[in-house]
This record gives sequence, C-alpha cells and structure tokens, in this order.
Amino acid sequence: MASQDQERFRDRIGTISDEGKRSWVYPKKPVGKLYEYRKLVSYALLIFLFSAPFIHINGNQFLMFNILERRFNIFGFPFWPQDFHLFVIIMIIGVVFVLLFTVAFGRIFCGWICPQTIFMELVFRRIEYWIEGDRGKQMRLDKMSWNGEKLKKRISKWFLFFVISFLIANVFLAYLIGSKRLIQYVTEGPASHSGTLISLLIFTAVFYFIFAWFREQVCVIVCPYGRLQGVLLDTKSIVVAYDHKRGEGESGRAKFKKTEDRAATGKGDCIDCSQCVQVCPTGIDIRNGTQLECVNCTACIDACNQMMEAVNLPKDLIRYASEEHIEKKAKFTFNARLKGYTAVLLILTGVLIGMLFLRNDVEATILRLPGQLYEHKGEDVISNVYTYKLINKTTRDIENLHFELISHSGSIRVVSQGELEVPEQGLAKGTLFIEINTHDLNDEKEKLKIGVFSEDQLIETTSTVFLGPRSYK
Repeated sequence: MASQDQERFRDRIGTISDEGKRSWVYPKKPVGKLYEYRKLVSYALLIFLFSAPFIHINGNQFLMFNILERRFNIFGFPFWPQDFHLFVIIMIIGVVFVLLFTVAFGRIFCGWICPQTIFMELVFRRIEYWIEGDRGKQMRLDKMSWNGEKLKKRISKWFLFFVISFLIANVFLAYLIGSKRLIQYVTEGPASHSGTLISLLIFTAVFYFIFAWFREQVCVIVCPYGRLQGVLLDTKSIVVAYDHKRGEGESGRAKFKKTEDRAATGKGDCIDCSQCVQVCPTGIDIRNGTQLECVNCTACIDACNQMMEAVNLPKDLIRYASEEHIEKKAKFTFNARLKGYTAVLLILTGVLIGMLFLRNDVEATILRLPGQLYEHKGEDVISNVYTYKLINKTTRDIENLHFELISHSGSIRVVSQGELEVPEQGLAKGTLFIEINTHDLNDEKEKLKIGVFSEDQLIETTSTVFLGPRSYK
C-alpha cells in the first residue's frame, strides 16, 4: 500500500484530492539566490509589459495587436492585413524559439518568462504573503471561522487583487485598441464609452478569477505547453531535477540525525524534510522526477540548498541538470535535435529579414470594376474602368500621387477631386480609367503593369487585367 501511495503522482495531478475535489495549494514563501534572480527578471518583464503599449517609435506603438481592425505593431513595425504572412512567420519563429529552449532547458519559459507565473508568484502571492502570512498562517486562516480578523484580511486581499486585475485589463486593452485610444476613452469618461467599459470589466473578471481562484490550475489543466514536455524533452534536456543517486544512496532517504554518519549507514543526502514539496507552487514532489505540473520555478532548489547548508551537506541536491548528467555525469552537448531546431529558426529569421527589407511602404491594389466591360473611345482607343486602393503603412502623409502605365503605352485618368494623397497609416480609394490604343493590344485579356509615383519617384508597382475586343488588327 505504501508503494502504491508513492506512485500516485503518475496517474493523477497533485491539485485534485482522492474525492475528485480541488486540493488547495499553500506554497511556502521561497527564499534564496535563484528566487532573487527570478524577482529581478520578473520585475524587468513587468515594467516592459506595462510600458510597451505606451512607447511609440516613429509614431507607431511599440507593440499592438488590434485584432478587430487587423492592425498589428511589432517592435514599432506596423503590419496590415496585407502583411499577414509576415505576422504568421513572426509567430512561427516565436513558437520554434520556445520549442528550441524547451528541448535544451525544459520548461524554463514557464518558470521565468510566462506572464501567468510572473503575475501569480511575484505579484499576487506576494500580496497574499504580506496580508495573510506564510504557508502555516494561510492554512490556519482558511480553517478559522469568519471573524473580524479573517474578514479584514480576506477583503483587503480581494480588493487589492481586483485593483491589480483592473490595471492588467487596462494594459491588455491598450495592446488591443492602442494606448492613445485608451487614454482618449479614459479622459472622455466611461459614460461616453460604455461598451468599452463593459469589455474592460469582463477582462478584469477573467483576470481576477484566474489569479484569485484558478491559479496554478492554468499551468496544470489548461496550458497545453506542459503536455508538450513529453514530446520535446529527452534524457539530454536540462530541467529542474532531483539527484536521486546522491539523494537516495544505497539505503534510501532518511531524517537527519546530528550524531549519525550517513555515509557509513548508506543513507542518501536527502533528509526527507519535505521543504521542496512545501515550497512548490503546483504542489508536487520533485523527488518523483520530471512531472507535468513542474514549471521549473526553482523554488525547490532554493529550499533544498538552505536545508543542505543547515545540516552541512553539499548543496545542489536539486539543481538544473539532465537525466544523463545525473546517471552518467554526461556533459551537455549540442546534439542533432538542437541543431535541427536552430537551423529552422535561422532559416525562418533570414526569410523574415528578407521580407521586411522587400516590404513596400505603400500597398496598391487595382481591380476592374465588377460587371463592367470595355468601352470604345473613338475609333482606336479602348477604355476600362477600375477601382483602386492605396494603403500607407508609414507615419507620414504621402502626397502628389499619380499612376503611370509601365508595360504599355496609354493613359490613366483618376476620378478625383484635387490632388491624390494618402494620409499616414491610412488608405485612399477611388475610381480610375485606363485607356489604351487597340494597336498596342495583342490579346483580349492583357496583363498591365502599373506604377504608383509620388512626385517623380516610383514607390510601388502593381498589375491588373485589361479587356478588349477579340480582334484588333
């Protein structure tokens, strides 16, 4: 029966009880060198996350994902629906980058970079520690009847959780609709934008639910990345691992005794203090090996190192290591699998850079007006009517625009009032006529190449089809 209890982690997650109910996790507050490093990384990323939508480069928001209007800004570069292929390549590069680091270093992204982990462990849990105390005090508070002390602490915590969730929702909205528009909505007041306020409150409720109640279940149940570990990890991957050879020894782990010579008894260095379990934010025992729930947060490393120091045993019983290193002391190698992912990443990055250099500032589309045939202008001239659309991807107005035929002799006449121009990050559309002499046509469907000029400078080329009668000569 004892051996069955030790193997339970293989067929159930640690946050679900035997009755199938939620088993609340009360992690002990981490203390240690790696935790301090994580705080520095997390706070730097939080500053970036909250400031990125309010940074503008050449008039473009640094990061924006306006799904409704299909406009995206990535590192200050604007992407329109016509640039969707570039956006897809960027997303694929991001996925390959994460896969590469997972194969090499396990779920390090989850523990150090993932917004869910950063907000949960370095923001909301720290507020919880501040108001309710560490693990033991939180457990006692939960069992306590609803008195004045419990109400005060819970309401204070829930209020702060709501305020932070509201701030996160505002930043999230700034990424979606743009920070300038968000600031405009705030200054004009919620009464003028009730629809946006409702969306904002929905986002707030979602974030509050995740960080106040759902918590580590996001990583354990919802996020598919943990399940990808089974496909991506191998014995060469560096993960947060327990050195079972040193920890178990010949006689297994045992409690620490001051007068005992553990080497003589064959006992391992693990003193079975369970500090690594108590500090784990997903409630697992790292000594059972790599598990789905482990997010590589390193809290168990710090906790174990503190205990090893206290009993004068070597540190790093739990550490970043591969299975091969623990079993065979094998060093990390840049194997064929890593080389393959790296090659794919470099190729995709090269393709993206090339496409960015070839990307035009102006996108032109000229299409024949549906349902319209050609028209005779005099004896030798054929006229077709078209609609045009010009998209300006820059942050400056483009003025003095005109169209010219490049592939054929002929003329283009734009139906417009005054000078043709395209505003910054805007579009211009209208109607134009193309007139070509029948002697310059060789087929009833002729492909035309058209240039878009600003002053005398060619800024874009596009093509369209010109219809004429079957016989020309």
